[in-house]
Parts: sequence; C-alpha cells; structure tokens
Amino acid sequence: MESIRKIYKIGKGPSSSHTIGPQTASKEFALTHQNAAKFRVTLYGSLAATGKGHLTDKAVIETLAPKQTEIVWKPDEFLAYHPNALKFEAISEAGNVFDEKIMYSIGGGDISDGTTTIDYQPIYNLTNMNDILGWCKANGRAFWEYVDTCEDSAIYDYLNEVWKAMKASIERGIDTEGRLPGNLNLQRKAASYYVKAQSYNSNLKRRSFVFSYALAVSEENACGGEIVTAPTCGSSGCLPAVLYLLSKDFDHSDSKILRALATAGLIGNIIKKNASISGAQVGCQGEVGAACAMASGAAAQAFGGSTPQIEYAAEMGLEHHLGLTCDPICGLVQVPCIERNAFAAARALDASTFSILSDGRHIVSFDKIVRTMNITGHDLPSIYKETSGGGLAVD
Repeated sequence: MESIRKIYKIGKGPSSSHTIGPQTASKEFALTHQNAAKFRVTLYGSLAATGKGHLTDKAVIETLAPKQTEIVWKPDEFLAYHPNALKFEAISEAGNVFDEKIMYSIGGGDISDGTTTIDYQPIYNLTNMNDILGWCKANGRAFWEYVDTCEDSAIYDYLNEVWKAMKASIERGIDTEGRLPGNLNLQRKAASYYVKAQSYNSNLKRRSFVFSYALAVSEENACGGEIVTAPTCGSSGCLPAVLYLLSKDFDHSDSKILRALATAGLIGNIIKKNASISGAQVGCQGEVGAACAMASGAAAQAFGGSTPQIEYAAEMGLEHHLGLTCDPICGLVQVPCIERNAFAAARALDASTFSILSDGRHIVSFDKIVRTMNITGHDLPSIYKETSGGGLAVD
C-alpha cells in the first residue's frame, strides 16, 4: 500500500476522479508534449457520462491552456481497464496527430497508464486488516502506531495541513449561504443547520452540528472549493464532520485528531488496495461507504476503543453502505451526494458507539466486507456507477 498522503489530497472539487485526476493526467501529457500546437482529449465511459456536471471538460481545458483543446465525448464506450478513461492526442501545426496516450482516472485523484498507478510507491508491507490486527496484538501497539512505523517522519506535519484544510472547509461552509452551481438550483443548507443546532440540547444538538459540518464541506466541494479527499471529493464531508465534532464538542486535542486521521487513512488505504474507492468502478459504496468506515474507526479510537473495537466500527461503517449506487442527478455532485455525507457522518458516530459497547467480537470481518463490497460493486450494472444512467438520475 502507498502512503496515506495519497488518501488525503488537498485540492478543489467537485470530483477527485473527474476533476483532480484528469487535471493531473493533463499536466503530465502537456509536460511531455510542449511542441504540440493543440490537443484533442476524448473522454470515455463514466468520465464522459457525468463529465459536464463534474466539470471535467473545464478542468482539462484550463490545465492544457493556453493551447486549444477539443473535447470529444464517448459516454457509451467503456475501455476495459477502468470506466474513467481519457485519450490525449497531440496535434501539429499541420493538423496531424503525432502522438497519443490513454490514461485512466482510477479514483481519489489517482491516475494510471493502464498497467500501474502513476507514482505508485508501496511502503506498507501489511495490506489487510487481519494481518495489521495481528501486528498490533503482537506488539502491543495501536493502528496509528503501525502507520508510524511505515511512514516517514514528516507524516504528521502533512496530516496537520490536512486537518487545517478540513477545518477551513467546514468554517467556510457554515458561514456561506446562497445557491449551488448547476441547474438543480439548490440552496446551501449548512449555515442554517448550524444556526438551528445552537438552539437544541444535548444529543440532538450534537447530531445537528455533525449534519451542518458534513453539509458545509460537501457544499464547498460542490462549488469547486478547496477540500480534502477522504477518500474522494464526493465523500469529503463525512470524516471532517466527525473529527470537527470531536474537537469542538469533546475537546479532543489536535494530537488525538491527527492520530485519528492516521488510523482513518490506514482504513481507507486497505479499502483502496483490496477493492476500490472509485464510484465509477464500485458505486457510491466505495466512496461514501469507505468514508463512513474511515470516520467510524477514527471515532472509535478517539473514544478509547481497542483495536478490535475500532476494526468492528470500520466494518459496520462499510457494511451498512453495501450496494450503495452512484447515481448523481444531472451528473452533479449534489443530489444525493451531499445528504449522503451528512447521514454517513451520523452513522459513523453510531457505529463507533455500537462497537465500544461491544467486546469487539463479531462475525463479519473488515477484510470480508471489503471483499464483498468489491464483488458487489463489479456486479452492479454500469447505469449505477457514476453514469447518471439509472436510479435517482432518471426522471
């Protein structure tokens, strides 16, 4: 597995696979084809089907500017390696194509050439939860301490920047009102939810706050604001909302939050390695489901859970999103995406509480639910995997 830095990317929304990934691929192609007069970029499959709503064309054109770029849309053509494919063509002054390259945006902002992930550098020798649990037990260590043994000494400096960016996205979101971009004409809700939450008492107040925090980040993402992939842009509201609640309402120190981020990153990494975090590949269970698993484990750790209890919380966070489809209306990362982040954040808190009340023993392991999610995702028809061809996206 790679560094958890690859799980947490600080960037602009609304989609890690449809904006951040194509931007990265465009930069790489442009860098090696500076002699091109212009470019042509063909978008395939899911990348083309929801590309307009996700601003893929804008991201690519702006990245390749000032050279002219033609965008070709092929939403009904799926390449074998991954549903999110781009073909770059470099065109000479005479109008001839002198080079081309196909690349894939494989989720979370990562790109691949069809054989390996670009810049893939494995640093974790254990890649499933059962083996990591065994390591923790044998060494008397926690999950975040396993992260410590694999990452370099600067990892907590990076996680501190991640935490700052998460907090900033919440604080901007709860202070901003108005209409979200796109033709759904949705009003932002985070600010009003935050104000209303302050008049409530006890558990209802906390639950309302976590809703407002998750909405804040997801609305910032929908507007193209700066957020942190956790593990994707479309699922970026869940984990920050839970961590912000722990910080504000339970007075957890920044050090505890960073350790929780490390554990959450490890959980996301296991899912990414053994299944997928790409909505185009496995549906929303790989995005919001993975985010809920990460937040569930982080919260269980912050509330004093043992490693088996943390594993149980993460398992529940993913299990109870099993089969979740990715069917954004109009191809926008708004409906049902924004509300899903809020409900996943609340579910993460429930999963952490449920696991801590238990002794940590349960029937379905985290590794099994990851395998099951992967199989389920590949069994889903393409209309339910970020194409806006089925489900809620159909009138």
